[in-house]
Amino acid sequence: MNLNILKIKAIPTLFWSSKKTLTLRPSPISFSFLILGLFLFGLGEALLISAGVGVSPWTVFAQGISINTDWSIGVSTAVISSFVLFLWIFLKQTPGLGTIFNIIIISIVLDLSLPYLPNLETLSLKILMAATGVLITGFGGAIYLIANLGPGPRDGLMTGLQRLTNYPIAIVRGSIEITVVMIGALLGGVVGIGTLFFAFGIGPSLALSILLLTKLFDHNSVD
Repeated sequence: MNLNILKIKAIPTLFWSSKKTLTLRPSPISFSFLILGLFLFGLGEALLISAGVGVSPWTVFAQGISINTDWSIGVSTAVISSFVLFLWIFLKQTPGLGTIFNIIIISIVLDLSLPYLPNLETLSLKILMAATGVLITGFGGAIYLIANLGPGPRDGLMTGLQRLTNYPIAIVRGSIEITVVMIGALLGGVVGIGTLFFAFGIGPSLALSILLLTKLFDHNSVD
């Protein structure tokens, strides 16, 4: 199996991929995988927050907004995602059903799951939890992107810039995360080991997940 993730430049079509991105009536399987992917993405983010060793770059940004507004992490995330969606105009990206559900579901999962996640005591367990969060986030992102019902605001920014620059997905996503964490830190967000895990790991995690899912399901598709 060729695991050269830098060769991944496009989202594949698999059995849960919707043939129509801009549809208000997706097939049940496409919609189900969309929701599953978004749930996993939000859960991965929540695990990273709960680990307490630094959050993802976008959540650093959300924390900075929360500090200055007293909004919850979920609400701050929703506001940021809505702003990023506005930037799509300049990248000629078109939102879909998945774009809207991305904003809603991830924000809800963050606010509802955090009170129930453990607060680990040892640093080694915290680091393991953070790394797990990054892997789950990348895997969830791959699932809902492949559903082809419209990428989330942040992933639409990634795919739009990838198409504009023709750089590999791993490099484009990593560059975005590094830029965002710098802005978030200036706003007062918490940066730590977990932040570095996410900034440098989410691109490879997403690309590897796409590659593995493609190898496993061999480009089958459904209506």
